[in-house]
Amino acid sequence: MTTASTTHQELTIEVAGGEVFVRTGGSGDPLFVIHHDIGAHAWTPFYERLAESFTVYLPDLPGFGKSKRPEWARNVRDIVALAGLTLDELELPTASVVGLGFGGYVAAELATTAQARINKLTLAGAMGVKPEQGEIFDQFLVSHEDYVRSGFADEGSFEEHFGEESDIEQLMVWDINREMTTRVGWKPYMHNMALPYLLPSVHTPTLLVWGSADAIVPVNSGALYAEKLPDARLEILEGAGHWIELDRPDELARLIVEHEGR
Repeated sequence: MTTASTTHQELTIEVAGGEVFVRTGGSGDPLFVIHHDIGAHAWTPFYERLAESFTVYLPDLPGFGKSKRPEWARNVRDIVALAGLTLDELELPTASVVGLGFGGYVAAELATTAQARINKLTLAGAMGVKPEQGEIFDQFLVSHEDYVRSGFADEGSFEEHFGEESDIEQLMVWDINREMTTRVGWKPYMHNMALPYLLPSVHTPTLLVWGSADAIVPVNSGALYAEKLPDARLEILEGAGHWIELDRPDELARLIVEHEGR
C-alpha cells in the first residue's frame, strides 16, 4: 500500500459510547475528511498535501476500519449523527468538510442538518443522489477486490496502491467496511430520495469533483448535486476514476486548497 513519510498522529476518542480511531496531521484551519465505503486504508499522499495547508482530521467512521461498530446504527442518518458527535469530541464547533464517495453522501446529509458547522464543503464522487442516467455501482455483485479495482481508471493504479493481489489483512478490512455499508446503505442503495429536496437549503460554498471515468458513481450525479446546491461548482477530472484521492492526489488537493482560499 502506498503511504507517505509523515508526522501525522493517531488517537482514539469516545463517541456515543464507542471508540473512534482518528488520524490527524498538519497545521492551520481544521479540515474534516469523511472517507469512502472502502475506508481510509492509510495516511496517503493526498492527506499529506492537505496537511501542508490545514489541520486534517481523518476518522474511521464508526463501524469502519479501526473504529468500534455501533450495533444500533442502521442508516446513513445514524452515521451523520455520529459524524457530528465526532466533531464535538474533537472540539471542532466548525470545520471545512471533505466527503469522498460514500463519505460525500454522509457529508451532504450533514450539510442539510448542520450547515452552520461547515465552513466550506467538498464532495468528490459523492453518492447520495440517484443518478438520472446509469446507476450507482452495486458492490455486492462482485468481490471486495473487484469492487476496489473498478474504482480505478486503470489497472496499474490499483496495483500501485494495493499490489497485484490483495493480502488477507486488507481483504478483512474491506469485509468489515462492506458489512457496515450493508447495514446503513443497502435499502435504498447508497442514496436518499429526500436528499435532492433538502439540498437547495444548503448555502455552504461547495466544490464538486468527479472523475470522467468514474465507474461507481455516474458523472451525472455530480451534475444533479450542482443543480440542487445554490452555491456549487463542478470540476471534472478527465480520465480519473472514483478513488480520486488515490488516483490524482495532487490535483484534488490543489482544487480543495483553492476552494478554501488558501
